[in-house]
Amino acid sequence: MPIERFHIHVSDDILDDLKYRLHHIRWPDQVENAEWEQGTELSYLKSLVSYWKDHYDWRAQESKLNRLSQFRCNIYGIDVHFVHERGKGPNPLPIILTHGWPDSYLRYQKIIPLLTDPASYGGSPEDSFDVIVPSLPGFGFSSPPKQPGVNNYHVSEMWAKLMTEELGYKRFAAAGGDIGSGVTRYLASNHPELVFGIHLTDIGIIRNLLTSSDQANLSEDELQYKKNASEWIAQEGGYMSLQSTRPQSLAYGLSDSPAGLAGWIIEKYRAWSDCNGNLQNRFNKDELITHIMIYWVTNTFGSSARMYYENSHSLPPLDYIEVPTAVALFPADILLPPKEWAARNLNIVRWTSFPSGGHFTAMEEPELLAQDIRAFYKSFRMNNNH
Repeated sequence: MPIERFHIHVSDDILDDLKYRLHHIRWPDQVENAEWEQGTELSYLKSLVSYWKDHYDWRAQESKLNRLSQFRCNIYGIDVHFVHERGKGPNPLPIILTHGWPDSYLRYQKIIPLLTDPASYGGSPEDSFDVIVPSLPGFGFSSPPKQPGVNNYHVSEMWAKLMTEELGYKRFAAAGGDIGSGVTRYLASNHPELVFGIHLTDIGIIRNLLTSSDQANLSEDELQYKKNASEWIAQEGGYMSLQSTRPQSLAYGLSDSPAGLAGWIIEKYRAWSDCNGNLQNRFNKDELITHIMIYWVTNTFGSSARMYYENSHSLPPLDYIEVPTAVALFPADILLPPKEWAARNLNIVRWTSFPSGGHFTAMEEPELLAQDIRAFYKSFRMNNNH
């Protein structure tokens, strides 16, 4: 399958069915004075669904999304959807940005113009990028894998093929967060000859540190991380346990109920962002619902959740990453990694802590993230043929 232009057009039948479901929700009860401690708060979700059915305009959002240059091609039997926006500068550096869960390629919507056209945002055209943003397999407009084993490692192999064989780049930059961080690290580990350097906004949950019994040789930061991680998994990790063990059982309900899907996803945006308990501090309702819609109209909640199962059952260990690595940390993100551990496992050449922002970095603080990406890759532009 050659690379083909892709244009989003959701059928009227799907939208009509959604409208019916939004008007026929069977709501659960909630104990008095409960807010978010047991999960998504009932009155908030009712207000969001009310906006969704009465005011939200998918066709307007669809038209906005179609302004991006979108394509699809088949890689290892999976139809991969991706954005490919060319940089406006004398020698744009190609960069592949990988999203995570429960977001989508829309995680990077705000940052794309900041990277492709920095001169329009107070930067230099010398720092422009060709930006490639794929949808992970089984997320949104990329088709679900039909066979098991599509984990972070496998996706990194897909991305290497996409960037070199399909798009013709000899070398490129790579960045990501959440699942995208794992994919990017495997890409650097497996194909250091292809990647100039990698830029990460997190390093995921550090399992080998969490289970380490070598207390004597761990720094204070590493010991604190173990404590924080254990508490976070106990209090916040239920979604991860379910999606890593029984994603199919969960998928039946969340593929059938738009309110259920919204309740499952929205709570993560509130818990993981720098919103101080108020989602409107970081996201507007159209933005949140459009992310939910990407899962709903493509019916990909189940296949997206399955990525957790694959990563917990079939993922090989990572070796030391020699590719130059930048880490950009935002204070409200999940489990900020200890620098000592990162330095032992990655070739850290840039380590930046920002004053605000959370897990959804490119959505929450696109300018800060774009500036850091531009600064990190500036040195790789000289005398490099890509």
